[in-house]
Amino acid sequence: MQAVILAGGLATRMRPHTLTTPKFLLPVAGRPFGAWLLERLVDAGFDDALLCVAHLGDQVRAFAGDGSAFGLRVRYADEGERLLGTGGAIRAALDRLAPTFLVTYGDSFLPFDYASPLATLDAHADCDGVMSVFHNEGRWDASNTALRLDATGEPWVGRYEKGSSDPALDHIDYGALALRREVLAAEPAGAPFGLDRVQHALAASGRLRAVVARERFFEIGSEAGLAELDRRLQAGPPFPLHARRSPT
Repeated sequence: MQAVILAGGLATRMRPHTLTTPKFLLPVAGRPFGAWLLERLVDAGFDDALLCVAHLGDQVRAFAGDGSAFGLRVRYADEGERLLGTGGAIRAALDRLAPTFLVTYGDSFLPFDYASPLATLDAHADCDGVMSVFHNEGRWDASNTALRLDATGEPWVGRYEKGSSDPALDHIDYGALALRREVLAAEPAGAPFGLDRVQHALAASGRLRAVVARERFFEIGSEAGLAELDRRLQAGPPFPLHARRSPT
């Protein structure tokens, strides 16, 4: 099980902290944020992580190393000086992608089973992606997703419109997206683009299933978000962790 972690952004909202420390390593509840995230992924059954880095990427490499300290294999894809966007960064690492993989963000902490989008994708040939969503209604950030149910009651992403103010979009991209490698292979190499373009296209073509998270997401992309997650984690593990799965 492979997780691709997007950890290369400039994190301008968190300056001056991120002028010298990558957002992935900002301290939360006494530990670098990346330690919390990698442990959650291992707990969900992931044994391979591809870290997409750029800004202060050497610090991320020094921290995570080969991943053995966390119980998984860690590899790296470095965008260099020319940032390629969330989609372009993954496309640049095409040769290191598994046939199916999970994408998540190096500043998001999600109280749900990170393995669920990937398990859903692997179980269904009728989709090319599975997006985790939360019934947000504009509470935690701008909503961008509308769901539809198929004849069996299974949820799909009916519309994905980043930046829209349409009230019909009452769910939000939760921050964990499972994809097939060929979706990225179809994109031009070396061209900057965002994952939102991929999500929009898959939803429009009816190829994007959904898994619905029941608890709100946390992020450290702002001072308020970091402080809120810090408080929750300082109070003790507020999120149920799944039993570690035996290696296959």
